[in-house]
Amino acid sequence: MAVVHRIYAQALLDAAHDGDSLEVVRDEFGQFAAALRESDELAALLRNPQVDSRAKGDVLEAALAGADEAVRNFVHLLVEKNRIGEVLEIHEEWERLLAAEERILEVELTTAVELSDKEAAEIVKQIEAAAGRKVEASRSVDPALIGGLVLQAGSLRVDASVRGRLGDLREELLQKS
Repeated sequence: MAVVHRIYAQALLDAAHDGDSLEVVRDEFGQFAAALRESDELAALLRNPQVDSRAKGDVLEAALAGADEAVRNFVHLLVEKNRIGEVLEIHEEWERLLAAEERILEVELTTAVELSDKEAAEIVKQIEAAAGRKVEASRSVDPALIGGLVLQAGSLRVDASVRGRLGDLREELLQKS
């Protein structure tokens, strides 16, 4: 992630705190980012350097009518600084800053078979107890794991899969021979 995205995301976070409107800003900025992801035409318009920034501002003013002042001012600042085309990247950084501030640990849980919601919730509960933080887990399936799971949290990777254990055993046998 570019440093500039972090600077803009931090500025919006600070403005939301200053205005005591973090939840409103979170919701409205999230809706705005979702609308951009869903509308290829709007995203193309905002990324097009040939479209005048005043025209972009007018379109966004209509789209953000009734939105919180911090969100409207932030989007206008992005237009003014020719950064509106990077708003989705800034939103991703905003989400990371919020997660860090709220001490939320984002993990990727990969299993050999699809887990039920109850099984996944139990694993997340164990991770939360061990980490002492709230955990948001995304899940994926990789049948090549054979069994068990792989947990990825940032740069930390815990491989408790059958494939991983077989790989460890293979390494031990190779070292002893």
